Amino acid sequence: MSYKTRQIGTTDLQVTELGLGTAAMAGNHRMVDEADHRAALDEGLNSGINFVDTAPFYGFGRSEHFAGDALRRRRDWILSTKAGRLFKPGPAPQHEAVEWPGSFPFRQTYDYSYDGVMRSYEDSLQRLGLDHIDILLLHDIGEMQHGADANKSLQHDAMTGGYKALDELRRNGDIKAIGLGVNEREVCIEAMKHGHWDTFLLAGRYTLLEQHPLDNLLPDCEKAGTTIILGGPFNSGILAGGDTWNYAKAPSDVIDKAKAISSVCDEHKIPLAAAALQFPITHPSVSSVIPGPRSKAEMSTIIDWWKLDIPNALWSDLKTAGLLHSDAPVPG
Repeated sequence: MSYKTRQIGTTDLQVTELGLGTAAMAGNHRMVDEADHRAALDEGLNSGINFVDTAPFYGFGRSEHFAGDALRRRRDWILSTKAGRLFKPGPAPQHEAVEWPGSFPFRQTYDYSYDGVMRSYEDSLQRLGLDHIDILLLHDIGEMQHGADANKSLQHDAMTGGYKALDELRRNGDIKAIGLGVNEREVCIEAMKHGHWDTFLLAGRYTLLEQHPLDNLLPDCEKAGTTIILGGPFNSGILAGGDTWNYAKAPSDVIDKAKAISSVCDEHKIPLAAAALQFPITHPSVSSVIPGPRSKAEMSTIIDWWKLDIPNALWSDLKTAGLLHSDAPVPG
């Protein structure tokens, strides 16, 4: 099939509106066999998707390894990966290892400095086995990841040395776009004070369940010419039949809202997950939506959800019920 494309920031990069996120297939919280990992990538790329997002952190090198294998024999792809962690051989701490079953035998160290980002970029090229990376994102800055105290110094490093490295790589033409890959809109808002960013990969914060970025981040992005790559469109599972939100068991108020949205979808005979997948791309600042399949079958289902014709009345009914932000763009 043919996918529409959108621009990353003000660059010449045109990514398909449906992209490929690779955290889940790398084994995030659930073991994924190598064959399923490779098949999920091939199914998406064979369907016409041109955009893949990966990271050194996903499976401690596993994701980049398989992403490189999938792309190396193809043309006209666009790849984003991330910086902010360095990896050395050795067993990961138990609390990290259990989060990534099947991961490669490495352990991480956070490093958002100039030298750390440059080293991460070179390491990623080698893990990928590719001659270029299109988009490089500083990964997992924020209090959600590090706690308030530890994040202060790490964010300072990221906004000074880390940004300097990204900007230098961009100006030299080594990469075409720079940004952040984070879970918190507040981190993006703060980062805009420290430089020009082409894109923010924001996971789970502009979804069918929550649209708080409409109040500040998205208007700021429109003014700055910065676009959003929307990760986690299912809010880590709650919008696709699961019971997790923000990578943990969903609280009762989130469950209740998800059920209310699902009821409206049921009235229109539309799967909740299909509506969740298609909703974010209705905003003009969103370049691509990148769900994370774990197998060929899951990727095929995602493609079916993406192609599904959703009646405009579903969106208007959600607004009438107070389940969507009043300023959220919707079709129709």
